[in-house]
Amino acid sequence: MTHNIYLYILVMAGVTYLIRMLPLALSKKEITNIYIKSFLYYVPYACLAAMTFPAILYSSASIYSALAGLLVAVLAAYRGKSLLTVALLACTAVFIVERLLLL
Repeated sequence: MTHNIYLYILVMAGVTYLIRMLPLALSKKEITNIYIKSFLYYVPYACLAAMTFPAILYSSASIYSALAGLLVAVLAAYRGKSLLTVALLACTAVFIVERLLLL
């Protein structure tokens, strides 16, 4: 299982690097088109989300605890909490829901 995580991280790093590097390597002049610049800016975030979202849903013993952790993380991030706070709150939510499901 841990080998898959390392593979995901490696692929994500490679894709992110290639998307940022290829336009610079293939183009001799500065990119001035705002749509292309916007696309290149958001692609790494979209790749990261596409690769981590399935892992979020299948990382715990129950889909309900995974959804609770996801909901808490989204709400905390929306409120502007730090990355560490979001991660700790999401883990705590998953832990609590897992314990409640065992009762």
